[in-house]
Amino acid sequence: MSVLGTLTRRVGHHRWFGAAARLLVPADRVVGRLTRGRVVALGLIPSLVITTTGRRSGKPRSNPLLYVPDGDAYVVIGSNWGQTHQPGWAMNLLADPVAEVDVKGLRVPVRADLASGAERDRLWQLLVTEWPAYRTYVQRAGGREIRIFRLVPTGRGAPAGPPPAG
Repeated sequence: MSVLGTLTRRVGHHRWFGAAARLLVPADRVVGRLTRGRVVALGLIPSLVITTTGRRSGKPRSNPLLYVPDGDAYVVIGSNWGQTHQPGWAMNLLADPVAEVDVKGLRVPVRADLASGAERDRLWQLLVTEWPAYRTYVQRAGGREIRIFRLVPTGRGAPAGPPPAG
């Protein structure tokens, strides 16, 4: 891991970091789109771009997310930087669990499984090992359930082509 990546993990729990990172998400979406998922979060942490279907609009919605691998699946968390409301992409997955991820230059169709019970506990440990600030985000979320999804591939990945609009 790079020095900058280590530093990022250390400061990730500070409130100012979450606020600054939220401001950078639109730029991160553009970088992820332009690099077809090869560079997300400035390459500092393992990240992917998830494309969900908007639950109200029906349009594709893309968001950069930190992930941890779990076998052939990708684990993501709806922390929303510790905000008290659910992230839109998580709500979209609850409405329609079919999505697509761009990760390391591959576009992979996935199905989102909402984790619960012992499985959720196991995945939580994987996530906080990668990004310890998630513990802080839970405290900030004000009792909101922070959802964890296991994104299971449903077909073969293909090189990422032109990104969907959104």
